[in-house]
Amino acid sequence: MEHPNSRYVSRLTKDTLALILAGGRGSRLYELTDWRAKPALYFGGKFRIIDFPLSNCVNSGIRKVGVLTQYKAHSLIRHLQVGWSHFKRELGEYIEVLPASQRNSPNWYQGTADALYQNLDIIRASNAKYVMVLSGDHIYQMDYGNMLAYHVQNKAKLTVSCIEVPIDEAAGAFGVMTVDHKDRILRFDEKPAEPTPVPNNPAMCLASMGNYVFDSEFLLDLLEKDANTEGSDHDFGKDIIPSIIDEQEVFAFRFKEPDGERAYWRDVGTLDAFWEANMELISPTPSLNLYDHHWPIWTYQTQLPPAKFVFDDDSRRGFAVDSMVSGGCIISGGKVRKSLLFSDVHVHSYTQIDESVILPEVEIHRHVKIRRAIIDRACVIPEGMEIGYNHDEDRARGFRVTKKGIVLVTREMLGQRGGAR
Repeated sequence: MEHPNSRYVSRLTKDTLALILAGGRGSRLYELTDWRAKPALYFGGKFRIIDFPLSNCVNSGIRKVGVLTQYKAHSLIRHLQVGWSHFKRELGEYIEVLPASQRNSPNWYQGTADALYQNLDIIRASNAKYVMVLSGDHIYQMDYGNMLAYHVQNKAKLTVSCIEVPIDEAAGAFGVMTVDHKDRILRFDEKPAEPTPVPNNPAMCLASMGNYVFDSEFLLDLLEKDANTEGSDHDFGKDIIPSIIDEQEVFAFRFKEPDGERAYWRDVGTLDAFWEANMELISPTPSLNLYDHHWPIWTYQTQLPPAKFVFDDDSRRGFAVDSMVSGGCIISGGKVRKSLLFSDVHVHSYTQIDESVILPEVEIHRHVKIRRAIIDRACVIPEGMEIGYNHDEDRARGFRVTKKGIVLVTREMLGQRGGAR
């Protein structure tokens, strides 16, 4: 939905507080999130996952943002401090870190709704007319102003952002909504084994993106009621939404392209999904356009020199094709194909990298061969090692191999300790 009145939408975004839920581990990413929360995970060569909802807020005109953190939040908080601390509170704009601090409870955050309940005083102090609750661990570009306008025009108490996904993909993975012809939500099922299809398309269902718009006072009342409900899991999908859809105006907002096509949205919650989403970016025309100057993804990145490719001998040629290579990288007589290299990666001579995601500050020594792998930050790959060619050998070394054959390598698996360079 493209709203024609930009001033109308800008007034709505100015009256909105965005709260980004960024406390999750992402356990299906295994060792990749042993030392960082999922929203702090690197993505796309120079970004972190949290940069996508934050950039959506800024580009949409929402400048009052709270980021709720909990699990191993150090790298996430540091990224927010160095990359997102330039807002002027005097102008009514800010991005605040809201860690689990037992403000209204002796417990840490017990669920998505409880995370907001423990920050009730901060929500009230914002004087926001609307509260937008956002998941901090998905990759997409979305104008939240359109969703706010849809919420207000429907006189909704709650609006849930949704996307059409194949039924077999949603089963057991996403919250699924049943709607009427006006997209008013009739039922909300949390991760059902057999999702309800959308009308006129039995292969697709309407899945929650984990993004919500509430009228502020309505949300505050809901949170207090839920906090005092015995047996509640204090979760939006399990408790809050099912408890109100019969009595309140709750609508689904369909996230799609202006031409009606399915919009880009990725939940990179597994190692295979993380690898695949990064690999999509190196295609000639990727579905996610990181080069869109009208909707930039903002981030913080250390100032580094340009990527460098050296040696042009027949036996030792440094090059990268069908790949993305970030600043600070040195490809020194190695071959990189269909891969994504994050910042400050050094590839030494006679090395070959294919279809792999190499996170920042990795050093790969001579005569190494890597195929269909994820190499975690600051790993040092010793000379002559082969990764991804023999999965039995990969497992014997302690590397993790996924069902689709993607190999994860971390410093701990290599017997390496200490921080990044």
